Amino acid sequence: MTATRKDPVAPGGPRRVRPIRLGLRSVAALALVSAVGVAAFGWPLLADGDSGLGEHAQDAPWLFAALLPLLLAVVVATIADVGLDAKAIAMLGVLAAAGAALRPLGAGTAGIEPMFFLMVLSGRVLGPGFGFVLGAVSMFASALLTGGVGPWMPFQMLSMGWVCMGAGLLPGADTLRGRCELWLLAAYGAVSSVLYGTVMNLQGWPYLGGLATGVSFVPGDPLADNLGRFVAYCLATSLGWDLPRAVVTVLLSLALGPAVLKALRRATRRAAFEAPVTFEAPKA
Repeated sequence: MTATRKDPVAPGGPRRVRPIRLGLRSVAALALVSAVGVAAFGWPLLADGDSGLGEHAQDAPWLFAALLPLLLAVVVATIADVGLDAKAIAMLGVLAAAGAALRPLGAGTAGIEPMFFLMVLSGRVLGPGFGFVLGAVSMFASALLTGGVGPWMPFQMLSMGWVCMGAGLLPGADTLRGRCELWLLAAYGAVSSVLYGTVMNLQGWPYLGGLATGVSFVPGDPLADNLGRFVAYCLATSLGWDLPRAVVTVLLSLALGPAVLKALRRATRRAAFEAPVTFEAPKA
């Protein structure tokens, strides 16, 4: 008997494309990299007044050095869990290049960043593990392309990875299609666009203490007080960029979503990601 890979066929229709599932190793790798990311973003909020916070403002290279092997661990774990092959890696490269090429079109002007809609749709089709790596690699490639390499880059990689991973975790991946799915992705894109800006604010805000009395970070103050200042800081500085980013993401998702989702699912189907193995008797 020989083993072959066949995709499930829907009655009376084309083969159903299933997102790449998370196995135990993928979950563990994603949990580890996410824990490192949460600690990197949030530790200043818990630091006391004598922690020497300013001395850690340039720690981003260390985070980047830790992030790269963790991303590799996610890739290796996903390959081990679901059997990704060279076609999956090639698709990762193509989508990362497309995302990197889309980012300079708006260059962040007034929050116009068209790459967000592609990242959300790709994460939806390809699943959370593949999506996290795609988001991080796309942001890394776009930073090299636009010259945006700086202490913020590893934080951007983590944040975009979370955006794509969240899209892969949305409900109805196997069954929800049509306008309902588009509106779900558009709503998620809007929320994640605002949350991305909010999380990225947390990366730099603790190191701007003393620049604006009412909204600056105060080391050693109670967490609730600093969070209140952080909310005021976001409303005063970044909301004018976050909301346009959300609007652009919604409009592009609704306008281009059907075509992009169809193309991604066709490519995934032809690559036969996660196709089940069946056994056939040898022909005479």
